[in-house]
Formats: sequence, structure tokens, C-alpha cells
Amino acid sequence: MIAITVYQDADGNKTGFSSEGHAGFAESGYDIICAGVSALVINFINSAELLCGAKYSLDTDQETGMIDFRLEEPATGDVALLMESMILGLKGIQKDYGNEYIILNFKEV
Repeated sequence: MIAITVYQDADGNKTGFSSEGHAGFAESGYDIICAGVSALVINFINSAELLCGAKYSLDTDQETGMIDFRLEEPATGDVALLMESMILGLKGIQKDYGNEYIILNFKEV
């Protein structure tokens, strides 16, 4: 299962996220859930950096599927919109395929 935790401050502003695990929907290379989650997450990170100039820290581990992304400042403007778009896509995958493969949580930090 892929576990995704979205971090937010007391005002609900998103500050980052972590994603860990593999969906286990199909064998490696054929898992459409892992591919969908990866596309959404990587596209968000690339877009936040290249299109919006967001400053962040990033830690990854390909073996475990871990990605830990932390913004230096809470998301605002275009970065906030991009993050909400990523979350919308992740919720769609969760709705279509269920909590057996992907779980999305929100945590105040």
C-alpha cells in the first residue's frame, strides 16, 4: 500500500508531504496505481520548482518508494494550486481503487 501524508500548518496551509510504499496492485512495471501516484507527485515537484521557483527539501528512497517533500514556506499562490491539484488526483486514485492500495492522510505540523 502507498501511504501519503500531507503536512499542513494550523491555518491549513500545505507545507509538504511524504509518500511511502508500493501499491501492490500488479507486478513491478505494470502497477498502474504506482505509476499514477508517481506521475502526480513527480509532476508536482517539478512544476513547483521549475514553474514557480519553490524552495524545498527533498529526500527519496527508490527501494521503499519513499519521497519526503518539505516546502521552506507554506504553499501559497500557484504552489498551493499545484499541490491541491496533486491532492485531487491522489484522492481520485484512492476513490477508484480503494484504501487497500493507497491511503491519504493529513497531519498538522
